[in-house]
Amino acid sequence: MKNSKLIEALNNCVAHCNYCADACLGEDDIKMMVDCIKTDRACAEVCSATAKLLAANYSDAQEMVEYCHKTCKKCADECANHDAQHCKDCAEACKKCAEACEAYLSY
Repeated sequence: MKNSKLIEALNNCVAHCNYCADACLGEDDIKMMVDCIKTDRACAEVCSATAKLLAANYSDAQEMVEYCHKTCKKCADECANHDAQHCKDCAEACKKCAEACEAYLSY
């Protein structure tokens, strides 16, 4: 399938962001995790929508991928601020997704 590497990175990012947001709800200082949870949820939604658009082979996805790139970078930065392993894993998945978006945009 065309764009399969990006779609795979997007879906991986969705899974990590959803897991991270749910795991953040179990942290002791939940108030400290509010921005992380919100960013995780937004990133998961944007990545999910972008993956669906690309899977449908829609030809005008450039701006969506650009927005997704921006959102993934923001989520990676937010998650990197926290010590929890789920945040570190999410930051890595978001970073890889942002890189996959960049690769798509450079074509």
